[in-house]
Amino acid sequence: MLLTPSPGRATRAARLASLAVMGSAGFLTLPALADPSPALDRASFSIGAFHADPTFNAAVNTRFGRLDSGDVNRSSVTMPRIKADVLLFDSQGLSLDYYQFKRGYSDSLVSNVNVGSGTVTTTGTANLDVKLDFAKLAYKWWLGSGNTVLGLGAGAAYYRANLDLRATAAVGGTTGAIAESYSDDAVAPLLEVGLRHAISPDLRLFADASGVKKTGGSVRGEIYNAAIGVEWFPLKNVGVVLDYGLTDIDLHRDDSNARFRVKLKGPSAFLKVRF
Repeated sequence: MLLTPSPGRATRAARLASLAVMGSAGFLTLPALADPSPALDRASFSIGAFHADPTFNAAVNTRFGRLDSGDVNRSSVTMPRIKADVLLFDSQGLSLDYYQFKRGYSDSLVSNVNVGSGTVTTTGTANLDVKLDFAKLAYKWWLGSGNTVLGLGAGAAYYRANLDLRATAAVGGTTGAIAESYSDDAVAPLLEVGLRHAISPDLRLFADASGVKKTGGSVRGEIYNAAIGVEWFPLKNVGVVLDYGLTDIDLHRDDSNARFRVKLKGPSAFLKVRF
């Protein structure tokens, strides 16, 4: 026996089918994301190294007085570095950057302190081990849709700084050993600005600058970065990035009047994969 649906059921089925067709049509006609500027990628990941010439300065109070290294120029150092960018919408996205600076120094330290009507001179030979981890995450707004776009970003930067000092110092006829260790990590607000220009889809120029200012806690200071470079993609999704950058890190502790400053300048090279 052939079963036939009741008129009520047939009507409901027709309505459901009609709604399904309308929903499918609406889904198919939803506006797709527009193509971003040729100066930007939907997502990318870069891994490489920062080859920099460092200028270092450290100062710390000890029981023998204040020891200050002055500006110390040392041979270049190569630091691993990674970057990542993702475009969440057509004109907004996230940007990540991380690198680590690690270096040891051996040098002579001299300090002159006025005491009453005289001067106390402290001399020492010190070994300084410095390590700095730095990472920043920013949310960026890209202005423009042609071959040139301007990016404005705000976010947070994380740093961890370690300074180990081992020294022998002499004040007059008194000589002693010094062993001090300072460590601090913090999150600080970050501001960024960037400029991108596409000469072609596979050849692009860029410039970036950012600033971090730490005002609270026992450690205060500023960290500034700037870079200018070029991207070239010999393959559609794989390219090479070359840039020249400057970094200035200046941190100081209020409780011990210790200061740590590193200036880095030099080229970076990355292998970049874009999606």
